[in-house]
Amino acid sequence: MSGTIQLVVLAAGASERLGTCKALVPLALPSGTTTPLEHLLTAGAGLCDRPLVVTGKHHDEIARALDALGRDDVELVRNADWERGRTGGLALAHARHPASALCVAPVDVPLVEPAVFATLAASWERAGAPARGWLAPCIVAPEGPPRFGHPVVVGPGLAHGLVDLDPDAPLRRLRERAEPLLAAPVDDRGILDDLDEPTDLAALLRR
Repeated sequence: MSGTIQLVVLAAGASERLGTCKALVPLALPSGTTTPLEHLLTAGAGLCDRPLVVTGKHHDEIARALDALGRDDVELVRNADWERGRTGGLALAHARHPASALCVAPVDVPLVEPAVFATLAASWERAGAPARGWLAPCIVAPEGPPRFGHPVVVGPGLAHGLVDLDPDAPLRRLRERAEPLLAAPVDDRGILDDLDEPTDLAALLRR
């Protein structure tokens, strides 16, 4: 059983369709202006003392932004093979923290609230922190199936299987190996966001 959860923020993509670094795009919230990276680090702060950020195309920009924020508590790792997808970046995170479950928070889903991270941590603990488990938050609708989103928690035994996957393999290949598959109902529809294009950003800002 794994007793720790390591927060892993995935911020390695090129953000070509958005036209600017997705991790650092300004987000005007009621509490003030922030960025997807800063918001996720703050929201998931209760999980671990030293979050890990996987970078790629925009490594230097992200490093400078964290330095400007005084975030010397953040561990940065650059995925040199970032163009092939997030699976390779997650494998790097597991290599850094092989005994920990990984709470995987992509900057594509930027407005997840602290309550979601707290719910995931509590649900993971109640489930016994299964080494090969996969836990995802979901929105339960009055009608229709649950809608699953991010972030997800991946047990260390399951994450070890990343060494057998190509860096460009979709993460569902890892999920297919999970035992058990777990769900945590939440009220935050931010788990379903997908920040990919300028229209997505405009919708987030309106909300």
